[in-house]
Amino acid sequence: MDFVIPHNIEMAAVVVFGALFGYFLEVSGLGSPKKLNAQFVLKDWSVFKVMFTSIVVAAIGLWILDMMWLIEFSTFRIPTTFFWAMLIGGALLGIGLNIGGYCPGTSVVGLFSGRIDALFFMIGMIIGVLLFAIFFEFIKPLYLSAEGPEGQTLSELIHLPTWTIVIILFILAVVGFLLGNKFEEKNNGVISSRDLDSE
Repeated sequence: MDFVIPHNIEMAAVVVFGALFGYFLEVSGLGSPKKLNAQFVLKDWSVFKVMFTSIVVAAIGLWILDMMWLIEFSTFRIPTTFFWAMLIGGALLGIGLNIGGYCPGTSVVGLFSGRIDALFFMIGMIIGVLLFAIFFEFIKPLYLSAEGPEGQTLSELIHLPTWTIVIILFILAVVGFLLGNKFEEKNNGVISSRDLDSE
């Protein structure tokens, strides 16, 4: 028998966990464009450390739950990979992050923290979405080109068991942390809360 969560509980969970996510982004300083821009110049690796920690913890948790038969990977909706769309979209997103100092999530946090530049970033983001929708039929052939297998996981792509992927991710995280610490020491450490408060 499948366990179905009522829709109102789902919506309440979205609001609660979304608010908590935004709160922790702000208190950790990740709602500031200084942090994101410092990551791009390899001065402050807080963004990398937070994101990679989340990835590794989620990967380990999902793998354990799958091994315990509490969840099944086959029930997850895994979007189909479109190579050129991901490559071009990823590049545009990276350029936008570097220029604007925000990602879509942190721009909302920045706006609710009273940062006017976050408002302009969000306006630009909305304009970009509208332009994409308007010109979608024109760019559709490129968008749908280089289609990968439907619902393919990383484990299926490189033909390795899930536990191997988890170990690889953990090793990459450790190497990234050590490398980040070296760069931070070279550049006088991470951006402090005092520096963020001076915005």
